[in-house]
Amino acid sequence: MCMQCVTGAAVAAGATATGLRAWLHARGPSWMTAKRMKIATACLLTLGVIAAGIQP
Repeated sequence: MCMQCVTGAAVAAGATATGLRAWLHARGPSWMTAKRMKIATACLLTLGVIAAGIQP
């Protein structure tokens, strides 16, 4: 895969993960404590990096 394709995929995956995190933060459900938000952020960003790595 060329570097341009990898960069595009990584940016898209990172933006999606960051957008989901912002949506969770804005909705502010009662069960989303600060600790759970940190865990959710780490999971979303990790999944975004993995998704960017496995795209063809």
